[in-house]
Amino acid sequence: MERQPVTDNELWPLDPSYEPLGGERDLTHRDADWSGLSVLVVGLGVSGFAAADALLERGATVRVVSRDKTDVMAERAQILEVLGAEIAFGAEHMTKAPEGTQLVVTSPGVPPTDPLMTDAAERGIPVWGEVELAWRMRPREGAAPWITITGTNGKTTAVTMLESILQAQGLRAVAAGNVGMPIMEAILDPQPFDVIAVELSTFQLHWSRSVSPYASCLLNVAPDHVDWHGSYEEYRRQKGRVFERTQVACVYNVDDSTTEALLEDAEVVEGCRAIGFTLGTPAPSMVGIVEDVLADRAFVEERRTSAAELAILSDLGPSAAAPHYVADALAAAALARSYGVSPAAVRKGLMEYSPQPHRMALVATVDGVRYVNDSKATNPPAAAASLAAFEPVVWIAGGLLKGADVNDLVRENAARLRGAVLLGRDRDAIARALAEHAPDVPVALVEESEPEAAMTQALDHARGMAQSGDTVLLAPAAASLDMYASYGARGDAFTRIVETLGGADA
Repeated sequence: MERQPVTDNELWPLDPSYEPLGGERDLTHRDADWSGLSVLVVGLGVSGFAAADALLERGATVRVVSRDKTDVMAERAQILEVLGAEIAFGAEHMTKAPEGTQLVVTSPGVPPTDPLMTDAAERGIPVWGEVELAWRMRPREGAAPWITITGTNGKTTAVTMLESILQAQGLRAVAAGNVGMPIMEAILDPQPFDVIAVELSTFQLHWSRSVSPYASCLLNVAPDHVDWHGSYEEYRRQKGRVFERTQVACVYNVDDSTTEALLEDAEVVEGCRAIGFTLGTPAPSMVGIVEDVLADRAFVEERRTSAAELAILSDLGPSAAAPHYVADALAAAALARSYGVSPAAVRKGLMEYSPQPHRMALVATVDGVRYVNDSKATNPPAAAASLAAFEPVVWIAGGLLKGADVNDLVRENAARLRGAVLLGRDRDAIARALAEHAPDVPVALVEESEPEAAMTQALDHARGMAQSGDTVLLAPAAASLDMYASYGARGDAFTRIVETLGGADA
């Protein structure tokens, strides 16, 4: 597909919140006049450091504040101080922007209810996230197009699949944003990328104002991060912002009506197409499944009467058994096709793709029992997708539910459960749901609180419940931070202990 992205000046009518800083500065590209701009950067993580570094290089006056001070942050602070930044650590610096601040650049995890954010809002100081700053730090000419993906679940898989497909086409492409390379590093890389696949969280979308992707995708929407956004309705609305100002194609999930409804509400560039993906038979302007073929009826000349074969299910390997994995592949394929990628490259990219760690990973088969690590299933919808791929299951679950309700999850999957092992702070909420909706399913509660000991005890319980042919599935339906440093650390503990069980089947 031959099409040049529209220019920034053409996009401003679609962004009613846009006002040049100070009434004069038009900061829409890296070569604009950033000199002397007084910027407060909130956070000294990877994104905060990259933002401060880029602003200093362009002559801005930068102050960086951070609530915490780790060894890594202290090292970053020393570098930035040499470059001319002012650094302040401690909660006392996180309540009000200094007088004269013209712009706040915040790390994505800071909620709008944070005192510093509310202070900026009350004083009319613009607040950007690092994604917004990166968009405005692109070169004036020849900037790499962005293809953006969000969703409650599956976005990392979909964006890295898209990266693999784009690279199979011979393009210099990278996955960036909420996964992979930090987006600012991708933008400022000395060797420019042809195209960037950008994973966006709702936190990042909340603090974005003018991003105009070449193509965009909303995979699915289910309650999550309600504590951060204040309500499911606000979370849902922020997910829909991924479609705003899209230029060529908005990809939505036919099997999740919320994604289409949010697309209908979005302001997009004139001529942008709506493209659906479905696990069923695709209609025109969709991609989907015909028997065992991933079929494209959106980017073919005669889409009402013909389709292009993109891949077959077996090309996806063992993960093809999981419907949500197939859906992610379809979404990635649709986005790639919108960018002009050939069917052959789509297939090659999917065949060469290796699933991300802690996502439906078969660790071992011991005494006829499969042990699967899906620690990334950090909310009920993700756990439901994981459970749907196996039967019977001994389910290891629990952690921080973040206000999520697990009753539907348990009710809809009770018939496939051999047993359940629960750990973490909110294990009792899951236990209550099991008692109500699956009273015949054996339940074991992990009493240990030390991370390694807790997972060891969980697997001891699970091994006692499982029979040959079963799957012991770590799909927690909850976040990990009550016990583990990350979902990855939780998955690593599961993997490590499974590998010590012995008796692995050949």
